[in-house]
Amino acid sequence: MNLVRRVIAFAPAKVNLYLHVVGRRADGYHLLDSLVAFADIGDRITAAPADALSLTVGGAEAGALAGLGDDNLVLRAARLLAAEAGGLRGAALHLDKTLPAASGIGGGSSDAAATLRALDRLWSHPPIAAARVMAIALRLGADVPACFAACPVWVGGVGEDLEPVPDLPPAGIVLANPRRALPTASVFGHRRGRFTASGRFAAMPPDAASLAAMLASRRNDLAEAALMLVPEIAAVLDRLSGLPGALLARMSGSGATCFALFPDRAAAQRGAAILAQSEPGWWSAGGALMKQAPPLEDCATQPAG
Repeated sequence: MNLVRRVIAFAPAKVNLYLHVVGRRADGYHLLDSLVAFADIGDRITAAPADALSLTVGGAEAGALAGLGDDNLVLRAARLLAAEAGGLRGAALHLDKTLPAASGIGGGSSDAAATLRALDRLWSHPPIAAARVMAIALRLGADVPACFAACPVWVGGVGEDLEPVPDLPPAGIVLANPRRALPTASVFGHRRGRFTASGRFAAMPPDAASLAAMLASRRNDLAEAALMLVPEIAAVLDRLSGLPGALLARMSGSGATCFALFPDRAAAQRGAAILAQSEPGWWSAGGALMKQAPPLEDCATQPAG
């Protein structure tokens, strides 16, 4: 019996626990300082051998990608990695989309990064050097390198400077979006005011409550601009702050998705259930922060038919 090999990569939601804009380069790109973590809430990429590159999309949020055709980060990532691996590589890719698009939690960037991880495993013997894949990640977007790491990191520069955070404490998290897409470029374009100093701290707090207390003195420097464009963000933050057990509520990235931290997964899931009932028109989900990158699933299945 001939089995079809498939590699499955999880594409977790990226969460900016804080985000400071610390400067601006001569070319206009903003310099950032951020503590980035990932939630066990996300999309999935499945890659299987094929003669040519192709992509199908399913899942609850698939409609947001309708009409993009070949101009999407998943196929762009696949083409760049194929060129790095010597070209003429094919794969049948499937994206199971559960994260909302253009929402400040790195959905497209995380999908691209998961594609790089899956195809590097599917195609490469041995794998392509990590530095070469990371260079491809940066070409795809400022968030993609952190998403390729897929573990807690300090982020600097325009997104290319990563420093691992091995001791992030366990914490539950609820994500919520008022069903408003918010392009990152628009938010940066509306940002005003001075730059902020780095918010990094030397010792990581031991638990979720201490982490929330530490983060309370930091901020998201894009929140004011995002609120100008999507005033509903204020209602999301208010709802999250009022959930039982919520330790901290803040917007992630360029918005409009916001998050609340909780002592643990169980508390977050209870909060998510309350929020889903009170705001059924929003996108929301509950889970926990991840301490390390999710493993790839390498499996073989019998072909259909």
